[in-house]
Amino acid sequence: MTNHFIDYQHSDVWLCIGANPAENHPMAFRWITKGKEKGGKLIVADPRFTKSAAMADLYAPHRPGTDIPFLLGIMNYAIQNNLYHREYVVNYTNASYIVHPEFGFEDGLFSGFGDGGYDKASWAYTGEKDPTLEHPQCVFQLLKRHTARYDKRTVSQICGTPEDLYEEICKLYAGTGEPGKAGNIIYAMGITQHTYGSQNVRSIAMLQLLLGNIGIPGGGVNAQRGESNVQGSTDMCMLYHLLPGYNPMPNANTHPTWADYREKATPAAGYWVNRPKFVVSMLKAWYGEHATAENDFCYDYIPKIYGDHSHMAMFKAMAEGKVKGFFAWGQNPVVGGPAAIQSRKAMENLDWMVCIDLFEIETAAFWKAPDADPTKIGTEVFFLPTGCSYEKEGTVSNSGRWIQWRWKAIDPPGEAHSDLWIADRLFKAIRKGYQQGGVFPDPIVKMTWDYGDDHYDIVKVAVECNGFTVADGEPVLNFTKLADDGSTACGNWLFSGYYNDLNDPPCKRRDTVDTSGLGMYHNWSFCWPVNRRIIYNRCATRPNGQPWNPEKALFRWTGTEWIKNDVPDFNANVPPEETANNPFIMLPEGQGRFFASGMAEGPFPEHYEPIETPFKNIMSKQQHNPCAKLYADNFAPVGSEEYPYVCTTHRLIEHYQSGALTRNQPYLVELMPEMFVMISKTLAEKLHLKSYDWVVVSTPRGEIKAKLGVTPLIKPLMVHSKLTEVVCMPWHWGFQGLGRGAIANDLTPAAGDANTSIPEYKAFLCNIRKA
Repeated sequence: MTNHFIDYQHSDVWLCIGANPAENHPMAFRWITKGKEKGGKLIVADPRFTKSAAMADLYAPHRPGTDIPFLLGIMNYAIQNNLYHREYVVNYTNASYIVHPEFGFEDGLFSGFGDGGYDKASWAYTGEKDPTLEHPQCVFQLLKRHTARYDKRTVSQICGTPEDLYEEICKLYAGTGEPGKAGNIIYAMGITQHTYGSQNVRSIAMLQLLLGNIGIPGGGVNAQRGESNVQGSTDMCMLYHLLPGYNPMPNANTHPTWADYREKATPAAGYWVNRPKFVVSMLKAWYGEHATAENDFCYDYIPKIYGDHSHMAMFKAMAEGKVKGFFAWGQNPVVGGPAAIQSRKAMENLDWMVCIDLFEIETAAFWKAPDADPTKIGTEVFFLPTGCSYEKEGTVSNSGRWIQWRWKAIDPPGEAHSDLWIADRLFKAIRKGYQQGGVFPDPIVKMTWDYGDDHYDIVKVAVECNGFTVADGEPVLNFTKLADDGSTACGNWLFSGYYNDLNDPPCKRRDTVDTSGLGMYHNWSFCWPVNRRIIYNRCATRPNGQPWNPEKALFRWTGTEWIKNDVPDFNANVPPEETANNPFIMLPEGQGRFFASGMAEGPFPEHYEPIETPFKNIMSKQQHNPCAKLYADNFAPVGSEEYPYVCTTHRLIEHYQSGALTRNQPYLVELMPEMFVMISKTLAEKLHLKSYDWVVVSTPRGEIKAKLGVTPLIKPLMVHSKLTEVVCMPWHWGFQGLGRGAIANDLTPAAGDANTSIPEYKAFLCNIRKA
């Protein structure tokens, strides 16, 4: 999130799209409620009439997989009606940049397409700007032409949102482009879990830039994470292509040496020019005295990626017999992964698997699945019981980037231990083995692992993450003190500052006094980076340093100094004119990007249909994302008669993720005991079905059996003049635990986003019949 939960109270309008915070993030929704009491308006766009929709001022039903037209249509409305924030757009974005004359767009493809990918040479800037925004090849004019195709009638046809309602939504949300207003877009997995999920998020960011809603109180691009530490896990590089703090993982082809990495992974401008300081300090934290300038700080010890190592690619390799061992640590892919039937089958090829969790979850017991034959499975399974969140100590990072220390309430039961205890013992055992020899033991044997002998010291772990000076071991103040000469060590530069005081670590602070007057609470926990609660906050004022909204002033220039209510994202020791052209400090341009060359499938978002869809793409001949990642071939054809209904998955307040924890809680199982499927009254009448019937839901991947719920919360959508039914399934159930039920993800496709490989859980085709 660019902002944080408490800041929601300052929004004039919230647009919840692909999220259901009233149910899935109820404590966050509390701050929306506070804002509504002050006159704020809530828009909810969702295929279902959710609990959040019940609280909305405007509810927009829309077809799963059509977020890009919905968002680009609002942009078009704002531009055509001159409702965009022009002063912000001219000064703080790349709208004035002129793009290469050969750049173009035709019939769903941008210039440079070939062999399933893009040559991006024509996507470059010329080096010129037009602050009038009139040049035909300036970014603003390109954007204007691109979004003009998404008029309200076209959007209504694609999304199934009534045209008059959609226009009302456009008018309300585009109104936040007025200087001093704040619009807040809240999203979750309903936005990201598509074959163009990254471009969905880009659309949100672009809309917020157009309306001047980034870097201001009550604004922002605000992802709501699915667990209390999903943010922290990605910060600490749980994704295969990243090192801690969002530094790219070295690639065997492009970064074989430290010199290659330093040259190719370090941009020429922007704050990422400091990447060598962050990576060298990380290597010093890992390899200590062994990491020297002479040996490139042990850069050669880091494994290099050489292809697609994402979730679906991993299970595909498992099915092909290429992956023989597997750790499932706090994850339950047998329930949570796509095409779960095929994933379970792939796991049968493993020699061994280690599952680390609270209970014997479905992944640990994959060989007990109803469709499995244990006599033919040779996989040796090890189960290591671990502690729950209140049975271990350490930090979690919430969606708003607040790193908060949690103290242990009780010890884990029986033989269960904390994850850190398991990791500590596991590494020490592995190192002992490598001390006897091996093909290349140095990366293990020479790794610094000095957190204690018999029992780990969690403070030592925290100080290493924070960073320290090598000479004396003292914690550094923050990442501005890191160096690339080996004099500092830091496990994660982003976290630097969260544990810089051993007597009073910022992440343990719990001061409820708010000195900002805006609910920033700078002495409650630590917010990366450097305790900054709203990032890109130079945008909170006009170029002259005066706040857009004086009543919610994050900063104000007095003529001689800055008055500050947050940690500035700019040099606050100089007058405003010296920082006005560089508010987006992480980017080489220093300005927000409407036009971005880093995306796989285009510099602008474009509507493509999901891999499985009832409809042809009316926007172009390009039916699907041309760069989407497909890991199977068992997809329904466009307009399939065998699978005529749109299907999507969702969550419930009574259960959590794959249900590993909540389906072992008797009270929660009593509240929500079994798997079910929801359909509209019209579809039930058509199929002669009623609530509580057992039904079979099928896709090309397989079929499941579940109870039926016929509900007015789901209504058919009029898409391209055709009544289109939507089937909705929660995904919390499996064949283990106290509450058992069919696995929704047995039906989802193994198709992924072109940039992140996230699976397309939220839009596919199915059929439904009485069991």
